[in-house]
Amino acid sequence: MKDLGECKLMGKYNPLRIGDLVVKNPVIQGGMGVGISLSGLAGAVAKAGGIGIISTAQIGFQDPQFEADPEKANLSAIITELKKARKIAESNISGLKPVLGFNIMVATKNYAKYARTAAQAGADIIISGAGLPINLPEYVKGSRTKIAPIVSSAKSASVICRMWDRKYHRSPDMVVIEGPLAGGHLGFSREDLIEYGADTADVPSTYRQASYDEEIHKIKEVISQYEKKYNCKIPVVSAGGVFSREDMEHHMGLGVDGVQVGTRFVTTRECDAPLSYKQSYINAKKEDIIIVKSPVGMPGRAIKNPFMEKVLREKEKISHCFCCLEHCNPAEIPYCITKALIRAAKGQVEDALLFCGANAYRCHRIETVEEVMADLCEE
Repeated sequence: MKDLGECKLMGKYNPLRIGDLVVKNPVIQGGMGVGISLSGLAGAVAKAGGIGIISTAQIGFQDPQFEADPEKANLSAIITELKKARKIAESNISGLKPVLGFNIMVATKNYAKYARTAAQAGADIIISGAGLPINLPEYVKGSRTKIAPIVSSAKSASVICRMWDRKYHRSPDMVVIEGPLAGGHLGFSREDLIEYGADTADVPSTYRQASYDEEIHKIKEVISQYEKKYNCKIPVVSAGGVFSREDMEHHMGLGVDGVQVGTRFVTTRECDAPLSYKQSYINAKKEDIIIVKSPVGMPGRAIKNPFMEKVLREKEKISHCFCCLEHCNPAEIPYCITKALIRAAKGQVEDALLFCGANAYRCHRIETVEEVMADLCEE
């Protein structure tokens, strides 16, 4: 007979194991900033047996001193949001230790401080993209924090694994493969997105799923080389376009160990976004979801609204720099991404940047995290 702990882990899919971390449901909630995935959403996902991820992107925006010293406010909020999320996740359904972590963009100014603070605060895992986190192993040294780079191609997977191997004599604890249907900043050129059919008014009809599935297999081959070298299991998680039970079945059928889901969790009661933000997803049609050029210099996916139409015509006046990105010149960018995302987090949705995944138009109602997890994972 299986003991109670084993029984609780039984389900449609195998538990996701990242070293000594184990979660019942192989679902990671994607990090979404500014202010979309904070302690409320992350804690609820961890409580429901997945991995809850808090975005550090201007995480301290609600602090009264944020404008005067955004970095201090952000570093403080990393600590407080993790504590709050752990409190929410205490009664985890599986009886296992809840797993919580952070998504930290490599493009963040003073990235090292954010990573070190997250590790010192006791984050179980740091997931990092919007650039290659070449020195991330150095920033978590001496902690138990697991680290996972986000990659979008076999080439980027090879580069980060080779660099960590040579410089730190280690492998990633996990790898997140983020595909062309993901939301927010994308690890693809505009040309790549067009090639995959992921930059059209009808992405569901034009997306070349089989083509990117092949890239996922190539990335897994790269990772397997380092599994052999370090004699360890490196779980691979697929992200981008995972919305329904059928989507999850498809991705898991590619041989990955888990999925990362962002958009579907936005329209949950527990999501930290205001109701007007969630309603923007529910109201969106597939032709409203477009590829935009972010001030970060990367393509991003967002909902077309009056703000996006305005900044395509004219530059927004920038009166204050929040020092959020390593490579950002206020004199050259069309708008301040911090202000645009904070307005979204405060519910000013007509005058904001509304990042979303390609499947946002499939959101039709407000549901709970538990309902989403059941739909994705139960028999």
